[in-house]
Amino acid sequence: MANLGLSYAFSGLNAPDEARASLDRARRLAGPATSRERRRIEIRATELDAERGSPAASARAAYLAAIDAALADAPAEVELWLLRGHASPRGDAPRYYERALGIVPDYFAAHHYLVHAYEDLGRIDAALRHSEAFARLAPAVPHAHHMHGHDLRRSGRIDEAIAAFRKAYDLERRYYEVEKIAPEHDWHHQHNLSLLATSYQYVGETKVAAGLFQRTFGMPSLEIVEELNKRAWPLFLVSRGRIDEALAAARTLTAHPEGIVRAAGHTMAGHAALARGQLPAAADAANAAVAELRRAGEMAKRVAPDLEALQGAFFLRSGQRERGRTMLREAIRQMRAEPGPDAWTFALFRLETIAREARQSGDWEFARYAADQLRDHDAAYGGTQYSLGLVAEHFGEADAAAKAYTLAVAAWKRADDEFGELADARLRLAALRR
Repeated sequence: MANLGLSYAFSGLNAPDEARASLDRARRLAGPATSRERRRIEIRATELDAERGSPAASARAAYLAAIDAALADAPAEVELWLLRGHASPRGDAPRYYERALGIVPDYFAAHHYLVHAYEDLGRIDAALRHSEAFARLAPAVPHAHHMHGHDLRRSGRIDEAIAAFRKAYDLERRYYEVEKIAPEHDWHHQHNLSLLATSYQYVGETKVAAGLFQRTFGMPSLEIVEELNKRAWPLFLVSRGRIDEALAAARTLTAHPEGIVRAAGHTMAGHAALARGQLPAAADAANAAVAELRRAGEMAKRVAPDLEALQGAFFLRSGQRERGRTMLREAIRQMRAEPGPDAWTFALFRLETIAREARQSGDWEFARYAADQLRDHDAAYGGTQYSLGLVAEHFGEADAAAKAYTLAVAAWKRADDEFGELADARLRLAALRR
């Protein structure tokens, strides 16, 4: 059974050969195992066959049939219901996890998987209930508090979300000290720091956010997704007007061994160039990103919306307004359609960037559209209300502008004293009230 566990672990490390070898060892050692244990080993075998199966449909059907047959024999076995949920389409998974909870109501693992399932479905109210239970039932597990932070943030409870991410961070640090483990060996540490950084960015505590972003940016990651998430640092720097630093960070990404990360670096370099009004440099960066994405295969979809946003903003600034608007609308649609809390968070700041670039290009009609998209995505964010206020003020809608600025000031109650958007919102609000 230890070898069976290793098989799952190696799959999580994207090591399929080692996963198969561990399963083969489990099979060889299974002579004295119980029938229940042998059944779990064979279910794992059908899963690995499904992952590399040809034809894929029949291999997957065999995997599902193996789980269903086991459930028919042992309908009270909770782990089998969890496996069935893992194997199911996103919209169908919750009912299997709920069956597991029906057998063991306080089983933290079932709550954990329900959090992920409901987040992916956009049902944050349901995800929040299960993340509260997960954190309560597994208080020593950093990921439990981290998951609760996801849903507190999506529910407009940003201060509690920061506390939850901080709790996860403190638990991790103690664990590393006791076990003598380097933090960079745990993918979750960097992931949690990244969401903590964006949470401080959200409330305008940019000094703390910058320090956390720098730490995550300089930390090597075992996960390609976490390497991609490092593009949040140059995007943050652009938002703060620190263009030279943004370009330097983007160039670090463009030197990455993985082409998809290089593509992300080029798109961030392009946004930095646009912020400085350097259209030829932005065009060069976009072309470099296109070249990388052509070779990226399935992973290209992770960066394609960023590239489309860059190209759309370029066309707005170069006078090709309708072409730019079309590309930006599609980029926004793709960003907002990405499932999961991490994608939701990054989409928020990308939408804010698009709104800012529309204003800077003088396209206030599209700036209104982008601000409305921000409101639909997260009306509680101070940057959303600030964008709405700027648009309303531009179009002479004084009452709407004052309301939006008031909400922005309230949302940024924790912001640094020198946080420029807060200072500007206060000045504009005072002028409107006069």
